[in-house]
Amino acid sequence: MRSTQIEDAMYVSEEIQAFPAPAKLNLDLRITGRRSDGYHNLESIFCLIGLYDTVHLKIRTDGQIILHTPVEGLEPEQDLTYRAAKLLLPYASVAYGVEIWLDKVIPTGGGLGGGSSDAATVLMVLNQWWQCGLSRQQLIDLGVSLGADVPFFIFGKSAFAKGVGEKLAEIDVPKQWYVIVKPPVHVATAKIFAHEGLTRDSKPSIMPTFQSLQPFQNDMQTVVFQEYSEVWKAYVELSQYGYALMTGSGACLFIASTSHQEANTIYQQVSQSYEAYCVEGLDIHPLFHMI
Repeated sequence: MRSTQIEDAMYVSEEIQAFPAPAKLNLDLRITGRRSDGYHNLESIFCLIGLYDTVHLKIRTDGQIILHTPVEGLEPEQDLTYRAAKLLLPYASVAYGVEIWLDKVIPTGGGLGGGSSDAATVLMVLNQWWQCGLSRQQLIDLGVSLGADVPFFIFGKSAFAKGVGEKLAEIDVPKQWYVIVKPPVHVATAKIFAHEGLTRDSKPSIMPTFQSLQPFQNDMQTVVFQEYSEVWKAYVELSQYGYALMTGSGACLFIASTSHQEANTIYQQVSQSYEAYCVEGLDIHPLFHMI
């Protein structure tokens, strides 16, 4: 990055600045095995979508990290954005801190990656503001310690993911619009991963493409349906309009469409009964070029 870019970023960051944190969908999610450390090996197609949290940041000159909008019942130091900033501090070339405000729009507990995206946005911005000079891969390597979805948001493009989500390769996803439904329930990811009924034996893909992996599936879906009747009910209703799938470990469900008009028509129907969104897929993260 050119020094003038850093100087410009440092200048504008003296005021509160707003940065987007987009949500994601798992268009396909398979569990290929369980690791010796208790984690699971996954394969998934990730795509970014036009549904955003907003992360507001303000530079400090005293090295402190202050989160002004903690989640109720969660200590600020446990929040992913706070942890992201703290993780980056040792790499800072300047003795700065940061103040953080979160404007949450992405539903929590829905498998849309909102918290991970917020953390990734903090890492990408502060890498520039604090003059850390880390590469995209170095940020990805740091981000995996915060959560399995964080590396994808730093990667910043549609990706085929392996491992716990940190092994990423770009994949071509055609332009699509998505209708997303959020049932009135919060799915506990740890509960689903630990469930005795969860299948963990999907066959690993060879030279995966968007076309070769179809029909898409989500190996967590059956267990979530068993444990959360609200998700099952929403799935049945959404399936009237097309091929519905769950994203991540739930609870959100989605239908993909190549037509904005068709997606909007479905949205008008399902939004009468559920919290719902009609969004477009994104080719690239809005902060991709900050790194």
